[in-house]
Amino acid sequence: MNSNNCKIILVIILVICFSSGCGPSYDADPEWPPDRAPVVSDQEEMVAAAHPLAVEAGLGVLRDGGNAMDAAVAVQMALNVVEPPESGIGGGAFLLYRDGASGRMTVYDGREVAPAAAQPDRFLIGNWPLPLWAAAPTGRSVGVPGLLAMLHQAHAEQGTLPWRDLFDPAVTLAEQGIPMPERLQRQIASDPSLWLFSDTRTRFVRPARDEEPVLQNRELAGTLREIAAEGPDLFYRGELTRVMIRAAKSRWPGRSDLTPDDFDAYRPVVRDPVCRPYRSWTICGVPAPSSGGITLLQIMGILEHFDLPAHEPGDAAAIHLIAEASRLAFADRETWIGDPAFVHVPQEEMLDAAYLAMRSKWVDTLQAMEEVQPGLPSGDAANRQAWFPAGSVPPQQETAGTSHFSIVDRHGNAVAMTSSIEAPFGSRIEAGGFLLNNQLTDFNFVPESNGFRSPNAVEPGKRPRSSMAPVMVFDEDGDLRYIIGSRGGSRIIGYVVKALIGVLDWELSLSDALAMPNFLHRGRYLELEEGSAWEDRAEALRDMGHHVRVRPLESGLNGIEKAVEAALPELDVEQVTWRGVSDPRL
Repeated sequence: MNSNNCKIILVIILVICFSSGCGPSYDADPEWPPDRAPVVSDQEEMVAAAHPLAVEAGLGVLRDGGNAMDAAVAVQMALNVVEPPESGIGGGAFLLYRDGASGRMTVYDGREVAPAAAQPDRFLIGNWPLPLWAAAPTGRSVGVPGLLAMLHQAHAEQGTLPWRDLFDPAVTLAEQGIPMPERLQRQIASDPSLWLFSDTRTRFVRPARDEEPVLQNRELAGTLREIAAEGPDLFYRGELTRVMIRAAKSRWPGRSDLTPDDFDAYRPVVRDPVCRPYRSWTICGVPAPSSGGITLLQIMGILEHFDLPAHEPGDAAAIHLIAEASRLAFADRETWIGDPAFVHVPQEEMLDAAYLAMRSKWVDTLQAMEEVQPGLPSGDAANRQAWFPAGSVPPQQETAGTSHFSIVDRHGNAVAMTSSIEAPFGSRIEAGGFLLNNQLTDFNFVPESNGFRSPNAVEPGKRPRSSMAPVMVFDEDGDLRYIIGSRGGSRIIGYVVKALIGVLDWELSLSDALAMPNFLHRGRYLELEEGSAWEDRAEALRDMGHHVRVRPLESGLNGIEKAVEAALPELDVEQVTWRGVSDPRL
């Protein structure tokens, strides 16, 4: 048994159990949403994000002549200020970009990377995996952040305005401060573990107790100003590198093993998107090491064999079909998807029409499957890399942090970007005014099962599997119609599927689709949103054989839809309007 891991478990159990009853939830208690999601319209350009100040930062860049990629930099830096527990330069992201002139799509992978010293038993005590709440707030959970390097490369290739000018809105917000957002106040109130660490206690808990709490961060303003002037070298090869490493190594127990060489070696990866048809539409997302695009497209590809448009929204029979398709896709996710630099991910085979048609035959329209097994997309059992325990899906340990934003500019360039520091408040380690991620806890804590190595086992230099799922949807003429994404850990996939079914099958407005009650299946339980109008479907779904849990499901969906309206019907003239929509739960 690793002695350092022993120290981790003993100290964290004693402290956290004393303060919070063995394991605070990372989910904040949501205030129940209104009936509809808020909508903003514009004929030429649009930004949809989790906070209006981040939206304004992006729109300001567009008004100044910048394009969608320029705006993406400004939006993300503003989000680092206004919702620091969710995302920022201490974490990573996946960015899906579409060039308006050529239609070419590019994925920029800014996922975090494990240090060179990382080993498969990183989160084990003997043969037992650490609980997530014990592993997350330690230096060992911190991966090399990738967001800043990725954004810098994407902007260098696609942007138009100077890099340094795009940080001005975030620097102003951080210096002047803003009223502390209500959601952040709820997160602080519901998470007693924040008291345990000086970083989060000083930055968040104490200001939240003021009569009129203010979120102000002059240290972050200084960091952003330096990055704007010097570029990412300050972050990956400069004094800030040493500041981050010292902070991660100072967290005892579970000190980090990151080194300057790990930061210096980090490179973002440019990838091709994953796309496949769904009825008359085409859906595109991000590939491995995110499971978001592949798993989402598998779910939709299985559902294509059922007449979902014949069902009313919220019909128990429709929820059953979506749940069963999700179970099949999540079984494949756990078995086949990891960092493609380390394992073979049979991506094309998993999205093959014949393979998904075969998987769809496992779905009984009236009864839930007793067991769900992964498929063999390669068709060759001898090459199977499965580590999947027969008859069950391993429990999901991912948490509900993350942020998504969508942008389209007047030239038709579009960005769908999902970014994260993993859990809300990440590792709870701060450096330079920002929080460091705990993304290495996205690896499977148990590296082997049944004699097979998990494709998502910890390895040196490896990127952990993600569930981030920024997507773009195109109509039969190839025109961009929707940009959608969400926060929510491994629930992101289910949230985005719900939104897609709402607009593509049930012909809802994007506003109604995002506000629709949440429901999803990640392989173990069918989850229904507590307090929603569809909570009463639980008994009917249990009668169909589902293991149902009713619980808060605090999605953070947002997106953009293209509305084509008749401006002058007598002259057959149409007007295109972009509508930005945010989840009412934000």
